[in-house]
Amino acid sequence: MSHLELSLFKSKALHWANTFDICCCLDSNNYTDPYGKFDFVIAAGATQVLSKEIGGAFEALQAFYETHKTWMFGLFSYDLKNEHEQLQSNHADFHQFPALFFFVPQYLIAWKDGQAQVILGDPEILEEIANFDVPVAKTCAPLNIQASMDKNSYLEKIKQLHQHISRGDIYEVTYCQEFFAENAEIDPLHVFEQLNLLSPTPFAGYFKINDQYILSASPERFLCKRSNKLISQPIKGTAKRSKEALADEQIKQALSENIKEQAENVMIVDLVRNDLTKSALKGSVKVEELFGIYSFPQVHQMISTISCELDPDLHFIAAIKNTFPMGSMTGAPKIRAMELIEKYELSKRGAYSGSFGYISPEGEFDFNVIIRSILYQESNKHLSFQVGGAITYAANANDEYEECMLKASAIIQTLSL
Repeated sequence: MSHLELSLFKSKALHWANTFDICCCLDSNNYTDPYGKFDFVIAAGATQVLSKEIGGAFEALQAFYETHKTWMFGLFSYDLKNEHEQLQSNHADFHQFPALFFFVPQYLIAWKDGQAQVILGDPEILEEIANFDVPVAKTCAPLNIQASMDKNSYLEKIKQLHQHISRGDIYEVTYCQEFFAENAEIDPLHVFEQLNLLSPTPFAGYFKINDQYILSASPERFLCKRSNKLISQPIKGTAKRSKEALADEQIKQALSENIKEQAENVMIVDLVRNDLTKSALKGSVKVEELFGIYSFPQVHQMISTISCELDPDLHFIAAIKNTFPMGSMTGAPKIRAMELIEKYELSKRGAYSGSFGYISPEGEFDFNVIIRSILYQESNKHLSFQVGGAITYAANANDEYEECMLKASAIIQTLSL
């Protein structure tokens, strides 16, 4: 199947899946990945659903998996942090995503090596998708996007966090700010397709739960399991790309040698190693790649890869619980960083900086980090997205603010199309 045919088929499949109340699409956008199972996968319709709030959610998921032992797709919201630590989330929640939501799909269609395959459901569904008429995107009024804080407020918050770092409370914290629009009417699938076109990333995805939507251009993997191996790939370190090839290469080289960015990255690598140790066969945790530089349409990123062998006495769901939320979105030490996030951020994270992905019948899984993502609640017409950066002792507040604006740029551009 040619690239043109494949992109048309993807679009038809997405729009077909969107006719169901529940669907999930994961798109690698042709990035090569040694751990990726599919180029593109769509789960549509739900034969079984697990929706849980805080309290025994991971245990409920383990029971759900053991009952069905089939493909399941789902969401972990950031606020699951409150399950196993004395933590709270007290900010207003305009999206109301479940803390944990998983479903067994009625249809599961995957693309691998340019071929479509039906994993669950009637194989003849491919013909129905091929003949599906993609609806015209509905015309919507321009959005009034507002920031949850102005630049001066942001700089003041960073100053306060710097004081915590100077006192030794934390070494690093991922501090986020929210942009939002009220009375927002969008065509969620059209917006996702525009975002995916403008900013194609290896862990992009579209998740619809009735009237709630996650439109994600995530570049980051949270956690993946292949056979008995766990793999985590935290991102810390960002540089804006140049349209001029030589300058772009120089920016990339400078990022790879940047001591400040390396320091941010290695703190999170140590945190992830510690998290994985809770689930690992003794002595099996290793850093497979440190400070790898990867390029995306708007930015270069510094990504490290940490792996371990899963302790055979431990259920794989426990390994997810032991590493959640991901260190790249919290900080170090993790618990204190999350307490300060709650104190100094102005918005509830909810699904943002959580994760969505799939679990296979064999107990393998792959989950992204919900960043560079739009959250949309269709019923109350509330739309938001958050961006953040790692604050360390060496962080410059103005530079961090500019990095946030850079990370927000593709979403702001998409929403103004």
